[in-house]
Amino acid sequence: MAMASFCFGADAENVAAGPAYACGMAGAGRNDMEESGERTVVIDEKKPIEEAVVTGTRNETDIRHLPFTVSVIGRSQIEQSHEVSLLPILSEQVPGLFVTQRAMMGYGVSEGAAGGISMRGLSGGSGRMMVLIDGHPQYMGLMGHPISDAYQSFLAERVEVLRGPASMLYGSNAMGGVINIVTRKMDSDGVRTNAHVGYGSYNTLETEVTNMVHKKGFSSVVSASYNRSDGHRDDTGFEQYGGYARLGYEFSDSWDVSADVNVTHFNASNPGTAASPVIDAGQRITRGMTSARLSNSYEKTSGALSFFYNWGNHYINDGYEPSKGETPLDYRYRSLDDMMGISLYQSVQMFKGNRLTAGVDWYRIGGRAWNDMVDTASGEPNGEIESIADVVQHEIAAYLDFRQNFGRWLTLDAGVRMDHHSRVGTEWVPQAGLSFHLPHSIELKLSAAKGFRYPTVREMYMFPPQNDGLQPERMWNYELAFSQTLLNGALRYGVNVFYIDADNIIMTTRVDGRPRNVNSGKLDNAGVELEAAYRISGNWSVDANYSYLNMKYPVAGAPEHKAYASASFTEGRWRISTGLQYINGLYTAVSPDPVRKENFLLWNLRASVRLTDWLSFFVKGDNLLARQYEINAGFPMPGATFVGGFDISF
Repeated sequence: MAMASFCFGADAENVAAGPAYACGMAGAGRNDMEESGERTVVIDEKKPIEEAVVTGTRNETDIRHLPFTVSVIGRSQIEQSHEVSLLPILSEQVPGLFVTQRAMMGYGVSEGAAGGISMRGLSGGSGRMMVLIDGHPQYMGLMGHPISDAYQSFLAERVEVLRGPASMLYGSNAMGGVINIVTRKMDSDGVRTNAHVGYGSYNTLETEVTNMVHKKGFSSVVSASYNRSDGHRDDTGFEQYGGYARLGYEFSDSWDVSADVNVTHFNASNPGTAASPVIDAGQRITRGMTSARLSNSYEKTSGALSFFYNWGNHYINDGYEPSKGETPLDYRYRSLDDMMGISLYQSVQMFKGNRLTAGVDWYRIGGRAWNDMVDTASGEPNGEIESIADVVQHEIAAYLDFRQNFGRWLTLDAGVRMDHHSRVGTEWVPQAGLSFHLPHSIELKLSAAKGFRYPTVREMYMFPPQNDGLQPERMWNYELAFSQTLLNGALRYGVNVFYIDADNIIMTTRVDGRPRNVNSGKLDNAGVELEAAYRISGNWSVDANYSYLNMKYPVAGAPEHKAYASASFTEGRWRISTGLQYINGLYTAVSPDPVRKENFLLWNLRASVRLTDWLSFFVKGDNLLARQYEINAGFPMPGATFVGGFDISF
């Protein structure tokens, strides 16, 4: 299980196998391992390390010295879940994080979509939660929100979730936190191929294959996937194609270069609510990403220069509701969006226990949206175009982070970012924190961090509520975290409390009788997050997490109580795991009235058997209690579902 600042759940065989199975925590004991996308570091209490790679902080840092709450999901957890999407795994394993769903597979976009990522009541659907791939921002250039169907499991060696503002490092849209997907990579010479095939309820098919090569300084990763489902309701079908390729070369122990490309295409549809079905609401979405990175790593300095480019092509038919007397639409929404950026940082150790990191970011964000007018009888374009928006915005920022160890028991971290937006202005973003490394493997952390979000192109220039005079949303997050390791690392637990004070939140209200986006909203959230993991024996392990969220101003897709508990048993070739997720006080709708809330309990089961060194079979069942529940108001979720299949590795 991923804990605050550490991972858990590796037996002796898996630990020996490398970083796909375990990672360390603040205060971890001897022989615990700290995992990263680049290397694994053994922590010895008698000879403590000064740093370890922690992706998502933009420099090499011992995770014990970070004052912020971090959850890490390793490759073994991803594989054992048998999920094609990363988000259901994170929703279970990370306290405070919740993802909306409407079907067995696929999230979709536009009206009726799911895949809204909420962290402590701050919604990624509003651009307040950032998703990164290898540290590069991933969101829709016009709308400003993540595209959840693009984050597939075959991409990730590990996923790191920063639970709280990360705007000092990443700027706008990292207001509520960051999900950083660290892509897969082989560190030792050899060739490895993995394939996954599953089939189950509602004609659901999931497939993926990945080949990884490492030879001397050269490395490559090539992945492809195809997933589909008929869905549990009419017009909930989903189809997805994905591909990823990465090439890297290590010039020396200190310099390396890499480049990658990732393309996802999916076809989805919006069935409408059960009470008001929608017809012909189809979506054809293509998302792409490419990046290149030159990195250096020396004993006292490290850094990187990186370039990335993200793009999207959206074709959407919003459909119509016959029950309301509507007829087929005479237009199809089209958009092309992109986001390009260059990031440069360098971290240096000026003297013992010190680390100073300086960096600059430049982003170009925007796109074009229009309506293709069509003949209502044939659905074919008639040549007319209705322009909606054609906007480009720029952001440039510089940041400085200072970290100082005072002996072995205290670390001070402080940083500031100056971020300038071409249409909105300049924003200053400070953060600071203290980490106390106490006896008995106790870690105590205090932090205060500012988060912010620039208004999106949609909010400023698209559709009737638009307002080009909007200002940034702002918030402060105050946090106290405690964690401890006991029984030679077999038992680990942590608890943290936080308070969020946000204002200037962009809301839609009526001004002079017309809808208009204004900076009138507030957020006043407080909560508690707990997690624990215990390896009972070489065969048995259990873990659990719980989060409580108190919202003065409720938002949809953020439950008041979220709990998850699981147990796993491994014996020889067999592995069985089961989990319970309890959701209480989930707002599925907050406007218009009436406000709607849901409570439900979900039970899942996973079992696998390794028949040979290269072949294993698995079966998984979700919602085995066949509970009736909704996450998006009016969209009932499926009952008990099953998928079975096989994995090949050679």
